[in-house]
Amino acid sequence: MLPKWLSIVGIGEDGYEGLTLTARSLVDCAEILVGGDRHLSMIEVDRRDRLRWANPIAETIEQIRSYRGRSVCVLASGDPMWFGIGTSLIKQIPTKISLDEVTIIPAPSTFSLICARLGWSMTEVETLSLCGRPASLLQAYIYPNAKLLMLSSDRHTPKIAAEILTERGFGNSKFTVLEHLGGTKERVISGIAREFNSSDDFADLNAIAIECISNTEAKFYARTVGLPDCAYFHDGQLTKREVRAMTLSALAPSAGELLWDVGAGCGSIGIEWMRTHPRCRAIAIEKSRISYIADNAASLGVPNLEIIAGIAPNALKNLPTPDAIFIGGGITNGTIEICWESLRSQGRLVANVVTLEGEQILYAWQQKLGGTLTRISIERAEPVGSFLGWKPMMPVTQWVVYKF
Repeated sequence: MLPKWLSIVGIGEDGYEGLTLTARSLVDCAEILVGGDRHLSMIEVDRRDRLRWANPIAETIEQIRSYRGRSVCVLASGDPMWFGIGTSLIKQIPTKISLDEVTIIPAPSTFSLICARLGWSMTEVETLSLCGRPASLLQAYIYPNAKLLMLSSDRHTPKIAAEILTERGFGNSKFTVLEHLGGTKERVISGIAREFNSSDDFADLNAIAIECISNTEAKFYARTVGLPDCAYFHDGQLTKREVRAMTLSALAPSAGELLWDVGAGCGSIGIEWMRTHPRCRAIAIEKSRISYIADNAASLGVPNLEIIAGIAPNALKNLPTPDAIFIGGGITNGTIEICWESLRSQGRLVANVVTLEGEQILYAWQQKLGGTLTRISIERAEPVGSFLGWKPMMPVTQWVVYKF
């Protein structure tokens, strides 16, 4: 194992002068400096090699690996491990390089600086980044009285975020754009969201603070499972709210886990799985309702839902190992076999059917693998003339089994 040769140094808008003595020594002693144009311009020009980030950044990371044994300093914005380049580096470097060879020195993060300017507590805010990410991610974070801190992609992001808030009925939200935090060009512009949805007269380097305030017509959905059916675009092929809540309860999502949603319909199970935690992932396998799934995922704040157009079991080949699997679009020959084989140890499989033939298949598998069979019957009160009566929904038979 080599001694520490790679350093990742956070640097703010106050540049080299704002670095700690330790951080300065790492920058000064490096043979090679790595960073974007903005960061490299903060360091006095000399004869040392300078490596600028390529697109995709994987190319530059591979170059950094090739410098192993030489002194390399990567310059990053603020805290490198909070939506920063440090996270990407650390995820990819350990395959060939020990973390004992790396030194990380953070500077105050953009989020910390915002809280200092606005007097907000870091323990009471939610953070997200739209740098290189879909703006629709914001949809999942909007709820009354939420305090959001958001990294912008460029000068257009405030306008896009304000439009999303206004369309959701949160146009009265307190909206603050903070440019070049910590530097000589720092500027803070405050107002309400609907005043920002027609302007992009901002610096490319900006961040946004939002205090969500709803009006009487606002649309917002809890992160708990069982969203109302009207939250989705669908053609009738939708797991109904009550059944969906019971199904997600059986699937038991946990942070960072991966779900296969087989026969995804309009995508509701995978979407609500991902809404339970920002690090939950899901793959929706569906043959015909791709546009519904994509629209629902974007409008409900999980645009990173992976969608595969195809039919099980063929579409399930070569997918990453799931922690949980839901089968809800009918059970075709070979589907349960490949799902069970693909499921990780201690993973769980949940299947819902509404036909007698489907029940027979589930019963046979329950006898073979164990698990529980449950029949779910739901009735909703609906008008009968001028009165109300109970209208039953089609019963659902659910099989839940853990792989041990």
